Amino acid sequence: MAEYSMAQAMEQFLKKSKIRFNIQAFKIEEIWENLMGKTIAKYTDSIKLINNTLFITTNTAPLKKELIFQRETIIKRINEALGENIVKEVVIK
Repeated sequence: MAEYSMAQAMEQFLKKSKIRFNIQAFKIEEIWENLMGKTIAKYTDSIKLINNTLFITTNTAPLKKELIFQRETIIKRINEALGENIVKEVVIK
């Protein structure tokens, strides 16, 4: 039987658990302003992560268009910040 540290056991649990996406979504919300800037963060209404898809909601039409053009950049920045390829797609609402 293998021995694991508490940190390793928690990491293994989170990798297999659905809780992982909730934790990652919370992390994304925390770092959103640093990644995208204060103006974009100010006009972003919500951010949700569901099955590797990031849903970004805003009521500002020009921001929607800007975010649509930056989808690949958003994916890259978030995945780099999290240290893993969690986000595969971005949907702007």
